[in-house]
Amino acid sequence: MTIHSLAYKRNFRISIIQKLKTKGDNNTQLMPVQQSFDGKILSFAFPLCLIEVTVHMKVLFILPYPLDRAPSQRFRVEKLLPLLGDAGIDYTLRPFMTEATWNILYRGGSRVQKVAGIVKGYAQRAYTVLFEASNYDKVFIHREAAPLGPPVFEWYLAKILRKPIIYDFDDAIWMPNTSAQNRLAGFFKAFWKVAFICRWSVSISAGNKYLAEFAKNNSAAKITVMPTVVDTVNQYSLIKQQRSGKVTVGWTGSHSTLKYLDLIIPILQRLQDEFDFTFLVIADKNPDLPLTNVLYLPWNPATEIKDLVKIDIGVMPLTEDLWAEGKCGFKLIQYLASGIPAVAQPVGVNKEIIEHGINGFICSTPDEWYSCLKKLIEDVELRKMFGGQGRLKIINEYSITANTDKFLSLFK
Repeated sequence: MTIHSLAYKRNFRISIIQKLKTKGDNNTQLMPVQQSFDGKILSFAFPLCLIEVTVHMKVLFILPYPLDRAPSQRFRVEKLLPLLGDAGIDYTLRPFMTEATWNILYRGGSRVQKVAGIVKGYAQRAYTVLFEASNYDKVFIHREAAPLGPPVFEWYLAKILRKPIIYDFDDAIWMPNTSAQNRLAGFFKAFWKVAFICRWSVSISAGNKYLAEFAKNNSAAKITVMPTVVDTVNQYSLIKQQRSGKVTVGWTGSHSTLKYLDLIIPILQRLQDEFDFTFLVIADKNPDLPLTNVLYLPWNPATEIKDLVKIDIGVMPLTEDLWAEGKCGFKLIQYLASGIPAVAQPVGVNKEIIEHGINGFICSTPDEWYSCLKKLIEDVELRKMFGGQGRLKIINEYSITANTDKFLSLFK
């Protein structure tokens, strides 16, 4: 028996399997054909051979942001793409926004440039949906196809092209939550469209149980609770080494969540009156905080892990409301993955990530925040113990390795 394999581009594999004949036997045996979950097999019978054509699945990713910029897109989509390649799934990425537009969108002013960037994004998205999407087996949409207006692109993909949509979201994006710099844009956001996109999807990836419940109430699709995950092998492999001496309490995040720091400023001020510690902020905007010892580091993808482990104690304050209920606790995942103990508000998934008194503390009142931060500032051994337990928690529940099968099941 001989098998000849020919590769045509990336999405075809042709195997010619010759018939087996034994001397004096007119019976023919064919090698069994196995189909991987991500392929389609077409078989053609000929007198002397069987031609097996495996067409690999092709997925179009509709993304809102430029690559390697937004945390939700980076860790819920971009960091997981190698898994698709390993599974034999071909994919194409189509961001709505260019990097130039991203750099000015959430700042004051630059209205003409913002409008021009959004118009360009709509033109590119229309081209993708009208002229490219028909060439793909499935469409993966992260959050939304376009930032403003009704879900026209999603409707066209689902109802006209009849494409199976895999929908992913990690915030309560059906609720209004726009920045002061973009209140006018918020008027046109059409937050109601999230329910319709859920309804038109065949598979939904929700970042936590609260989001999954919303999806369930608006869709008959297969719903998967897919947490935001990190690569604990290749990326988050640098572990915090706790030492005695001056402590750094820290926070990492984006401009849109800097407002939550206001909730713990009085607590930090009170602690700085008693202890000599630094408060470190890693973000894309320099905050103006009324603290005596503040260090700001601009977020940089090239140094984000090295910068993160400068923190001895991570914090995640939140308001206890429905919008915060939809948050996926990514700050906590980052802290714990790096062996950094954390203190957080008991909102949503925070209560699942933090095991109170084991890998961090959950605090509701200012006095609880003060007491728990004080314990960690004073006790290096407690920080070491919490850090080790937190690292194990992430490896077992919030790592790429632990969630590979769950992610790939979205494409079945």
